[in-house]
Amino acid sequence: MIDLRLLREDPDRVRASQRARGEDVALVDALLSADERRRSSGVRFDELRAEQKQLGKLIPKAPADEKAELLKRAEQLKADVKAADAERDAADAETQELVLRLGNLVHPDVPVGGEEDFVTRETHGTIRDFGAEGFEPKDHLELGQLLGAIDVERGAKVSGSRFYFLTGVGALLELALVNAAIAQATAAGFTPMLTPALVRPQSMAGTGFLGQAAQDVYHLDKDDLYLVGTSEVPLAAYHMDEIIDADRLPLRYAGFSPCFRREAGSHGKDTKGIFRVHQFDKVEMFSYVAPEESQEEHQRLLEWEKQWLTSLELPFRVIDVATGDLGASASRKFDCEAWIPTQGKYRELTSTSDCTEFQSRRLSIRVREGKQVRPLATLNGTLCAVPRTIVAILENHQQADGSVRVPEVLRPYLGGREVLEPVAK
Repeated sequence: MIDLRLLREDPDRVRASQRARGEDVALVDALLSADERRRSSGVRFDELRAEQKQLGKLIPKAPADEKAELLKRAEQLKADVKAADAERDAADAETQELVLRLGNLVHPDVPVGGEEDFVTRETHGTIRDFGAEGFEPKDHLELGQLLGAIDVERGAKVSGSRFYFLTGVGALLELALVNAAIAQATAAGFTPMLTPALVRPQSMAGTGFLGQAAQDVYHLDKDDLYLVGTSEVPLAAYHMDEIIDADRLPLRYAGFSPCFRREAGSHGKDTKGIFRVHQFDKVEMFSYVAPEESQEEHQRLLEWEKQWLTSLELPFRVIDVATGDLGASASRKFDCEAWIPTQGKYRELTSTSDCTEFQSRRLSIRVREGKQVRPLATLNGTLCAVPRTIVAILENHQQADGSVRVPEVLRPYLGGREVLEPVAK
C-alpha cells in the first residue's frame, strides 16, 4: 500500500499515477474522504474519552445536589463514546479497504500507455538467419517431440489443456537450468530457498496478488489457501511482521518453486506447446533493501538477468514496461524478451520489478536504523522460468537434423552433453 501521509500531502501525484495505470482516479478522492473521517472520528473519540475519564474522577467528589446531573452527563458520554468508537472503526475499515485497492505509485520515468507502449532499452545477441543456413526452423514442440523431451498430449489427457510432461532429456534440461540458475544466484550472494507452494490469504494479499491479479490465482476453498503463481509471494511474506536491523540489508533470496496460474484472459493465446501453461517451475530472485537503494538494486537484478540470458547464448532485448501493463505492486518493471524464431518476435522470459515500500507496508516488514523504524523496499526478478527458457533454447539452438546444441553453461549439468540428439522412433 502507499503511504497515507503522501496521499494527503500530494494527492495529485497519486491521481496521476492512477491515471497512467488506466485505473480509477475517483478512488483517490474516496480514499482521501475516508481518511479524513478516520482521523476526525479518532480525534472526537479521544476527546470524548478524555472527558469521560475526567468526569469519572469528579463524580465521587461531587456534592449530592450536583451528582445527579453529572451522572446524567456520564450516561450521555458513554453513548457518545460508543458511537464515536463505532464511527472510527467504520472509517478505519473503509480506509484500509480503499488503500488496498490502490496500486503502487508509478516511477516518473515509466512510459505511459498499454502493453504495446513499452520502450526498448537495449538488445543483445544475434538473431540467426535460418534461410542463409539452408533450413526452415522447427518450433519447440516439434523439436521437443523429436528429442523425446516434451509430451503435451499425455499432459492434456492426465490434467487438461496447458499441462505437459517433460520427459527424458526434457526433464534433464529442466534440472540443468534450475541448477545453473541457482549456481549463478548463489555466486552473486543470494541465499537459495525452497519455498511453500501454498500460502495463506494474508501472504497473497500482502504481495498484491488478490487485486487485479486475483482471477489468475488458484484458491483451495476448503483450506483457505492459495497456490502461488511465483515464489515472490512466500519470499515477500518470509519476513512478514518483522523488524530487520539495517546492518543486515540487503537481504537477497533465490527461491525455487512450482508456480500455478489460471492464465485467465489468455484464451486462444499460445495454445500450442509449453510457452503459456498452468503449472511450471521457476527460480526467482528477491531482495529486501533500504528504500533509497531500490532503484540501484533494480538495475542490479536486471544485470543478473542479462548475465543469465547471455550465458544461455540467447538473443534478447530489454524493455521498460508501460504503465498500463505494470502489476499493482510494481513502481517500475523491466522485461527481458528472448527471440523466438518460429514466432518471429521477442517474447518475455524474465522480468524484474521495483515494488518500493508497497509490499512491506502491507506485510508490516520494517527496517530499524538506530531509533528509527520504517518500511523497507522489496524487489523481485525472475531468473529462470523453466518452460519458456526451454522454448527459447530449443528454437534458437536447433540444427538442421533436429538436434539441439547445448549452451556451454549447461553442459556440466547435463553430463557433458554438447548436443541433444533426436531419439529413434
